[in-house]
Amino acid sequence: MRAEPFAAEDLTRNDFLGGAVRLWQPKDGYRAGVDPVLLAASIPAQPGQTVLELGCGGGAALACLATRVRGVTCAGVEKQPAYADLAQRNLDDNGLTGVVHCADLAALPEAVKSQRFDHVIANPPYFEDFRAVAPRSQDRAVSRSGALPLETWVSVASRRLKPGGVATFIQRADRLPELMSAFFACLGALELWPIHPRSARPARLVLLRGRKERRAAFIAHPPLVLHCGETHEKDGDSYTETVSKVLRTPKPLPFPERMPQVNRPARR
Repeated sequence: MRAEPFAAEDLTRNDFLGGAVRLWQPKDGYRAGVDPVLLAASIPAQPGQTVLELGCGGGAALACLATRVRGVTCAGVEKQPAYADLAQRNLDDNGLTGVVHCADLAALPEAVKSQRFDHVIANPPYFEDFRAVAPRSQDRAVSRSGALPLETWVSVASRRLKPGGVATFIQRADRLPELMSAFFACLGALELWPIHPRSARPARLVLLRGRKERRAAFIAHPPLVLHCGETHEKDGDSYTETVSKVLRTPKPLPFPERMPQVNRPARR
């Protein structure tokens, strides 16, 4: 748990979305990678809507989303005080509208509990505490592993959504059964989008989306492939054209469209 603010010499400022977003990040600690950028790009937010991120870290996903969709109002919840301060700074320095609250998911502040949001997003810790490999810094350990089960994350997200609102999570593929069980308990119209590092390799990550008080058949979409080729053959950028545009420009990454259901004649 990182409580004390980061000193200036402990931070770097890095370009995201081709420089459209510039984020302060710790030199030694949790640093945002591809995952929050993909999550942010997948959110179908519109100007005038509200977005809440649970466990927002340094605010990478919120900043990328609010830069792409000008006019959204952001809120974040982060339990590590140093990262909550950093997330607020990143929103402010990029000229974005939003408030980051330093709080635990199990004890949200009244300012969050009194609201309902159009979108709730989350990139929960990828490892349970007992399975996590300890990283170098304690604050990075908090971001990588957590005591709260995914069921709690999803339940909190559902309670904060407006009717018809959308929850979108990114998570390790090996935790998909746990995540889907949590989604099925309180959300409907579920859509799964597996993320494969390469076409011939199994999914490493998944995006899972559900809607509050909505019902529709579950859909497993064709995979999103990050890199060209079946193997890593040389150093350098190997992202697919779609992924490269999302990482380097404020471009959306919409979920594949639902195919209309065909009414089949009943069997005799």
